[in-house]
Amino acid sequence: MNVLFTAKLSQKHQNKLQEQFPQVQFFFFEHMDQALDLLDKAHIVVTYGEDLTEHLVLPLKQLKWVQVISAGLDKMPLSTLEKKEVWVTNVSGIHAIPMAEYTLGILIQLVRRFPVFYDLQKEKKWDRSVRVGEIYGKTIGILGTGAIGKEIARRAKAFGMRVLGLNRSGKEVSDVDQMFSRDQIEQLLKESDFVVVITPLTKETRGLIGEKELTAMKPSAYLINIARGEVVDESALIRGLKEKKIAGAVLDVFSEEPLPKSHPFWELENCFITPHVSGRSPYYMERALDIFIKNLDLFLRGNRELINLIPKGRGY
Repeated sequence: MNVLFTAKLSQKHQNKLQEQFPQVQFFFFEHMDQALDLLDKAHIVVTYGEDLTEHLVLPLKQLKWVQVISAGLDKMPLSTLEKKEVWVTNVSGIHAIPMAEYTLGILIQLVRRFPVFYDLQKEKKWDRSVRVGEIYGKTIGILGTGAIGKEIARRAKAFGMRVLGLNRSGKEVSDVDQMFSRDQIEQLLKESDFVVVITPLTKETRGLIGEKELTAMKPSAYLINIARGEVVDESALIRGLKEKKIAGAVLDVFSEEPLPKSHPFWELENCFITPHVSGRSPYYMERALDIFIKNLDLFLRGNRELINLIPKGRGY
């Protein structure tokens, strides 16, 4: 059994895999370009999901399974892999803690006006006239109630927030006070003080938040996008921020990354930018490998019930 990594792995993690699975031949690379000569020998490929193209997949005859060590699959050639009957798994769930912490951290910064006080500190100004607020009693709308959305909801409840959630069916979710289905999105937006976008990028969610949805939001509300840039119509958001249709936006993801220096988002005072770091954690690879190790053990024993096995045709 040949397992090929195109994602950088520390020597410590490499040793752990080799010790735990002596019957497996591992090939460790940092980039796909380094792995091309051995790709056709791989039964399993472990990747971040952005380097495995249809062109590379088509000629592979031994490939049985791709473990993606991220959650998003929007750049994967899923239809080609499905036709070749190659299993695809991801590490959905491992981002829940860091992304929930990111979200609650941002909410507190916004209402307690920490960026304003930091700017005053740099100017050595003592100004107690800055008005601050509380997130207690505020309403947070979570678009996407998977593992990350559920963790955000759980933590928001701990701060005394009212939690609204949206998923495809409107099915109830723990720690969410009221659930909405996709066709009820405007009602959720009207009631929310903070709207957190954490849906996977699919055909159905591309452009989920556009002109109509921004208009439905409160003028005092904030939009927080930690999903994918394409889930939000960025042109509509720029107009909405300039026209103060909403109070502001916190953006960790963009349709083009890195965000070009010429992009209008940089210049908007009510737009807060982070460079796609909401899911970062010192425990990221450890958690990802925990899932892969469990899956590899199942795979070697002929078990088809792998963790986070992606259903055919769903895209996430």
